Amino acid sequence: MAELGRRTFLAAAGAVTAGSMLNIGVAGASGRGGRVVFVGSYTSSPSAGHGLDVATCAGGPALRLDHTVPGVPDASWFAFSADRKVLYSTNEAEPVGSVTALSLRDPARPAVLNKQTSRGSAPTHLSVHPSGRYLLTANYGDGTVVVHPILAGGKLGESTDLVKHTGSERDAHAHQVVTDPSGRWVLAVDLGADSVYVYRLDLTSGKLALHEQVRLPSGAGPRHLAFHPNGRVAYVLGELRPEITVASWDPGSGKLTPGKVVPTVAAGAPGPNYPGEIATSGDGRFVYASNRGENTIAAFATGQGGHDLKRLGDNASSGGDWPRHFTLDPSERWVYVSNQRSGAVTWLPRDPRTGLLGAPRGSLAVPSVATVLFR
Repeated sequence: MAELGRRTFLAAAGAVTAGSMLNIGVAGASGRGGRVVFVGSYTSSPSAGHGLDVATCAGGPALRLDHTVPGVPDASWFAFSADRKVLYSTNEAEPVGSVTALSLRDPARPAVLNKQTSRGSAPTHLSVHPSGRYLLTANYGDGTVVVHPILAGGKLGESTDLVKHTGSERDAHAHQVVTDPSGRWVLAVDLGADSVYVYRLDLTSGKLALHEQVRLPSGAGPRHLAFHPNGRVAYVLGELRPEITVASWDPGSGKLTPGKVVPTVAAGAPGPNYPGEIATSGDGRFVYASNRGENTIAAFATGQGGHDLKRLGDNASSGGDWPRHFTLDPSERWVYVSNQRSGAVTWLPRDPRTGLLGAPRGSLAVPSVATVLFR
């Protein structure tokens, strides 16, 4: 596939209007007494979103938008501080993006604490190191990973490090950066370099040291990975090919070993398809992946301690166009899908026993929606 510009996937060509989506059960939810939900969207895409919206989930699965938080443009990914008192957001701007820290003293009224440059283009993912001392951010546009110290009160300090990836066939595009379940290693997934980079983070200096670069087959285009709860298996989702690579993970040595490759769509399914997000259930029995193009969520059953992966029946409709992201709610009985091009968050029922997903039961209109995070 030709070199990918970040905004290639943000175009709203062929988008359907949010008004054509299901809208069951949205009315009547109250901002008082409900669970707070943060919804991020792109403000600089053709169908301009709001940035950071606060929604509530009360009296069932339905979401209701309460208000927009000013000053948080292009909010494409969120993460909580270790104590969950601060929310961090990417601001996925080009050619230079930023990251924003917001106080959750009143979770329903996030207040901007400060911003820092991401020192790179189109920051698309961030996570908080389990030490609580650093924010890690992946810049998609130029294939870099940046480290910011987290100061007292949750504000972000000036960055302590920036590492740059290099692709052998395409430009590097860092798409995700996470810490493994043991807390010993930082893993960065790079779509353009067809690689997962494993780093050590020095907690004193805030510097990253490369431990190994795990190369996947040419054109795999890895986007995100999710760990099995046992901390011994990682599921690496490809974006350029609709597939999941099941990889063994040794937290002692920091070694990632790619193994079985499992398609996210049925054989002969029309394409192209560009998977967007991957997640595991809390009990480790199931894995889910979204397919942009087919506009579905695929469900998989795990076996052999997570090393085996088998797709469960037909993929479930996402209820919209271009499911960039999805998340399981805290009960894991509902899956909330961010359908970017159709501008709607949809919710699908999930059977915790079988792992299967049902048809969408409702939706909430959010132009250019990117992500959803439950408080």
